[in-house]
Amino acid sequence: MKEPPLSDSLTQPAGMPAEPTQAQRFGRARSARSATQVEDYVELIDDLLTTQGEARSTDVARRLGVTHPSAIKTIARLKREGLATAKPYRGIFLTPAGQELAHRVRARHRLIVELLLSVGVPREAAEADAEGMEHYASEATLEAFAAFLDGK
Repeated sequence: MKEPPLSDSLTQPAGMPAEPTQAQRFGRARSARSATQVEDYVELIDDLLTTQGEARSTDVARRLGVTHPSAIKTIARLKREGLATAKPYRGIFLTPAGQELAHRVRARHRLIVELLLSVGVPREAAEADAEGMEHYASEATLEAFAAFLDGK
């Protein structure tokens, strides 16, 4: 698919921010990238528990499109961070902290989908794009999105 041409005002640098400001922005993006994997896992585990009554590492791996060893490694990280527990032959469960994180991530996702739909993005594209955007939007941005949607 060919991308639409961008106006010159969108392709020109907006000016360099002060070094500390720019470093803070890039640092926030790196931090969001690091949290993305954890957030995706807890959201999916919560979805599986809600819809299927259980979350197994094989299901998590298949739905995230990762190998089973990769899923096991990340689930171990969730357990270390106090977001999940696992019982032999019984699957994965979220701790209260894991459930809280899953609900926050899902709320961000839904808000971004609603905003994208409101500006004319097709539903499938909005759902796919929100998967990435939900991890990077600041609280200030999310609040502005919600205010915009409330004012519609």
